[in-house]
Amino acid sequence: MNADDAVRSAYQVRRWVSLVEETYHEGGAVGNEPLVKAVAGVVVKNPFAGRYEADLSPLIDPSPALGTALGKRAVALLGGRKVQSYGKAGIAGLAGEQEHVVACVTTVFGNAFREAVGGAAAWISSTTKTASAGAGIDIPLAFKDEVYVRSHYDAIHVALPDVPRPDELFICVAVASGGRLHHRVGGMTVEEAHAAKA
Repeated sequence: MNADDAVRSAYQVRRWVSLVEETYHEGGAVGNEPLVKAVAGVVVKNPFAGRYEADLSPLIDPSPALGTALGKRAVALLGGRKVQSYGKAGIAGLAGEQEHVVACVTTVFGNAFREAVGGAAAWISSTTKTASAGAGIDIPLAFKDEVYVRSHYDAIHVALPDVPRPDELFICVAVASGGRLHHRVGGMTVEEAHAAKA
């Protein structure tokens, strides 16, 4: 069973979402290659909407399929470029809880996501919240092998007019092909991070 099928067998999927940004400059010199940021997301029914449930394992246990499916979709959106940074996020509709989103993006999700993007060593920055349809969320980005690489601290915003409905969860990931354009405030570099791990 492929990852998409595994997601659909465990969660009631309403929609898959994709977003790509290609930016050539932020006021400085125009580069030959853009910074590409991509978001892959999925909108699923929240089985615990409207009620408190102590055991959230029905959301946690199948979440590696979410990490794999979203990771593969995000990588494909980079158009052959390698993933340099990544992040995860989610919104629970108003009949749910923030904890329902968190359950979908815990360690087992993260491990599958890391593998899907080609391997990574750093913890995955995340944001989660409860909100009404149309609310946006900033997905944080950080270098995939060392979170302290300052040039890659970034984010991408995603918002959909009808997502999430009160009984839904919106789970999403983001990847980027590089650090911020024109970054110049110092800090650990990618090269230093790799040398430290050698």
